[in-house]
Amino acid sequence: MKRGSINFLDNAKTFFKIWKFFKEEKPDIVHLVTIKPYLYGGIISRLTDVPCLVTAVSGLGTIFISDNLQSKLLRLLLYPIYKFAFNHFNQKIIIQNKDDLKTLQDWGVINSLKVKLLKGSGIKLENFTNFDEPFGVPTIALAARLLRDKGVNEFVAAAKIIKERGIQSRFLLAGDLDIGNPTSLELNDLNTIKKNGHVEILGYHNDISKLYSQSHIICLPSYREGFPKGLMEAAAAGRAVVTTDVPGCREAVIPNETGLIVPAKDPKKLANAIQWLIENPKERLNMGKAGRRFAEKNFSIENIVNYHIDIYFELINNKKSVRN
Repeated sequence: MKRGSINFLDNAKTFFKIWKFFKEEKPDIVHLVTIKPYLYGGIISRLTDVPCLVTAVSGLGTIFISDNLQSKLLRLLLYPIYKFAFNHFNQKIIIQNKDDLKTLQDWGVINSLKVKLLKGSGIKLENFTNFDEPFGVPTIALAARLLRDKGVNEFVAAAKIIKERGIQSRFLLAGDLDIGNPTSLELNDLNTIKKNGHVEILGYHNDISKLYSQSHIICLPSYREGFPKGLMEAAAAGRAVVTTDVPGCREAVIPNETGLIVPAKDPKKLANAIQWLIENPKERLNMGKAGRRFAEKNFSIENIVNYHIDIYFELINNKKSVRN
C-alpha cells in the first residue's frame, strides 16, 4: 500500500489485493486503521460479506485541516466512498475525539450509534519512570513527524522569540521528514533551521521516554490531531505541555492543570506560554504531576486493549443475534 499515491493503477492493485486477501482468509472480524485501509477495507468488507468490522479513525488528515478549493473538491469526491465504507451492517467506528465525530456527523457519513469514543491508542505507562526534572537549562522538546501541520515552523519561530528575549533555554526537535506527506518539511528547511541555530535537530528518535526525561516542557503546536501520542507520553512522563486549541490536542490536556493551550499558528502566544512555564518552575512541576495522574487514569495500554476486545465480542454477539 502506497500511502501518498493517487496513481489509479497503484490504488487499483492495492484494492484488488485486499479483496483477494479477504476472500481467501474469510475473517470473522476485520479491524481497519487509518484512511486508505478503512476506506478500501470498508468497501471490500461490505462487498465480500465480512461479518464484523472495526473502523479506527485515528484522525481526519490534511484534507480536513485546509479549506482551500482542492481540499473542498477532494472532500466532495470522497463523500460517497466514506458513506459506503462507514455503513457496514455490523460495524463499530472508533473515533478519538468529539470534534472528529461532529465533523463526520455534520458531513452526513456516519451513524452515531456505531461510534465508540476512545482516547488514543494507549501507551505503556511502565516505560515512563524518571519523573525528576533534569538540572540545567530549561529544555523544550517537540517530537513528531516534521510536518508543517504539526506546527514545526511555529515551534522554531517561538524558539527564536524566546532566545531574542534573552531567556536561557534549549529547544529540541526530534523526528524525521515524511516525504510522502504533502505538508512535510524538506531537507532545505532543516538546513535553514540548523543554520539559524535556535533549535537543535535530533533526527529520528526511538527512545521518547529518555528524550522527555531530559526535557522540562513538551510542546506540540499542531493544527489538528486524532489523539496525539506525543501528548499522552508527555503526561506519562510527568511533564507539563504546551499545545494548541485544536481537535485532538485540547482533549489530551486539562487546561491550566496538566498544561497550557494556545491558539494554533500563533508563535508569539506559543512563546509566551513556554516562557511562563520556564519562569514558574513550581507550577510547571505541579502540572507534570497532574499529567501523570491523568495518564494513569486514561492512557494505559492495558485499558485500551481490553476496550478493543470488548468491541470484538460485542460485534460477534451482534452477528449471532442477527443470524438467529
